[in-house]
Amino acid sequence: MIDFDSFLKEYREKLANIFKKEHETNSDALDRGICQESLSTILSSKPLAAFIEREHGGFGGHTGEALSMLEASSYESLPLSLMMGINGALFLQPLANYGSDEAKKEVFDRVINQGKMGGLMITEPDYGSEALKMQTSVQFNPNEQYYAVKGTKHWAGLTGMADYWIMTAREKNGQGELTRDISFFVHDSRKGGIEVEEYYNNLGLYMLPYGRNQVDIKVPESHKLQPKGTGITLMLDLLHRSRLQFPGMGMGFLRRMMDEAMTHCRERLVGGINLLSYDQVRSRVSKIQSYFTVCSAMCNFTATNVPLKHNTAKMDVEANAIKSVLTDYMQKASQSLLQLTGAKGYRLDHIAGRSTVDSRPFQIFEGSNDILYQQITESIMKAMRKMKNANLYEFLKDYHLTTNASDYFKEVLNFELDTKMPQRKLVELGQALGRIISMEFTLKLGEQGFNKQLIEQAIINVQDEVTSILTQFKTTKLSDVVDYYQEESSWFSLQKQPAI
Repeated sequence: MIDFDSFLKEYREKLANIFKKEHETNSDALDRGICQESLSTILSSKPLAAFIEREHGGFGGHTGEALSMLEASSYESLPLSLMMGINGALFLQPLANYGSDEAKKEVFDRVINQGKMGGLMITEPDYGSEALKMQTSVQFNPNEQYYAVKGTKHWAGLTGMADYWIMTAREKNGQGELTRDISFFVHDSRKGGIEVEEYYNNLGLYMLPYGRNQVDIKVPESHKLQPKGTGITLMLDLLHRSRLQFPGMGMGFLRRMMDEAMTHCRERLVGGINLLSYDQVRSRVSKIQSYFTVCSAMCNFTATNVPLKHNTAKMDVEANAIKSVLTDYMQKASQSLLQLTGAKGYRLDHIAGRSTVDSRPFQIFEGSNDILYQQITESIMKAMRKMKNANLYEFLKDYHLTTNASDYFKEVLNFELDTKMPQRKLVELGQALGRIISMEFTLKLGEQGFNKQLIEQAIINVQDEVTSILTQFKTTKLSDVVDYYQEESSWFSLQKQPAI
């Protein structure tokens, strides 16, 4: 196998040629799925080897290299990068850390040498964010040494397309009741047992098929993942590791948004001058550049602190902050590019329109951002109670994820935290905390020699954003739902009838 740098160069060139050709024929805008010839060409470069250790034929399983591969993918196609991310973070890495040697040898060989792919099935129709209440069950057959898994799963990326699945289920006790813990199994699609009952017309990410699956599979004992603690801990490690690697997908996407915005605003003339000469335009582009800079810092953090074998089950604050802040930034960047490009950007076959639709679900899947922001606040509050410190600034200046960044917000953070705040306030504070943590990563990136001007502008924009969020957070008046809104709510009925 060639060295990783050579692979990355070749991979970028191959993707540029493939997506340039598809763009010229407009086939990437409205068609669902991906041309098999294009997919085969992409997989022939063995991009998924970036997630696999050398002993199994990969590049080494180094996190930084995996993020670089995802970045190269997302610059040309965000859906492609998600496809690679699903394979890597939700399938290959869990298998590497918890799978048997027998399962790893078989799967890794087919992935690298035959271009096979894998995915993960957790979500169920009645249990989206409540994964611990999944109803998919598993029972062990001691006579034939296999696990029988039955249930319904949906919204699994690569539905009907993946060659392997990590399947999640809850075991039944002696009374036939589902236990609390979760088990994980590696299923080979060649053995059948997964029927796609419906393919969804997903709003974006056309390249990836999604749908509802009826599951009735038999998995050999050797293909059950073995947690080092409980199955729930395994799931936390799996999900946190995936969220921590979102910056790889975000990196190329934000670089593309930045490049497209700069090129368009330099070339587009309005009133005899280019768009980049207008103050409001410069504000929008500056924010896109800040999102790019913060994402670079997140990549740097993950590559440095999250090697393949490091268990991330307890990295909830880092993972939730990175995933939620980054995906908010991805959506904001695409919205700004769409605003800058105007009417022509409001097309499915334009990068702005396509990016706006494709980046939106990133704020929803693998943990809705509203939930993750709430969890960030709850984790910080738990740590504050443990330290018996109620002042937010006093706590954050000594907290390992905000030591340096907290000084930039001393005035707005210097208050006693109400531990009984309503849920919406938990979410708002989580938004601010996530961005303060992101600034900490950004400051450290600047210390390592990253572009000084980009760092300075990113700090200004994050400061403005956090200040705005905390101002809203401190507002005491809360709106509420009007249950019987139909009553006396017709404006037309209040119009005086004209005299006859």
